[in-house]
Amino acid sequence: MWIALYVLIAVAGWLVWRRAGWRGARAALTLFAVQLVLNAAWTPLFFGAEMRAAALVDILLLLAVITAMIPAFARVSRTAAALLVPYWAWVAFASALTFAMWQLNPGG
Repeated sequence: MWIALYVLIAVAGWLVWRRAGWRGARAALTLFAVQLVLNAAWTPLFFGAEMRAAALVDILLLLAVITAMIPAFARVSRTAAALLVPYWAWVAFASALTFAMWQLNPGG
């Protein structure tokens, strides 16, 4: 699943960068960079360090950034925004799973 999502994320970012560049899409591309960092942080927090609370905060922030990124991308490319919708849906689902795991192990 993640390979397909990463392809969609990359294509969406490329479409925005190609159409507007850094100067024309600074806010959208900044959100793109922030979501990359948050995305990369979740796995080591959740699996490596077993810090479920921190992973939950991370993934909720990630979901918020993706939520802001979709309309920001839409202002540049509706196609790019549409490509992010499956990513948003998957992260929303993963957020629910992360919450459930945190509830099962509140000390983590």
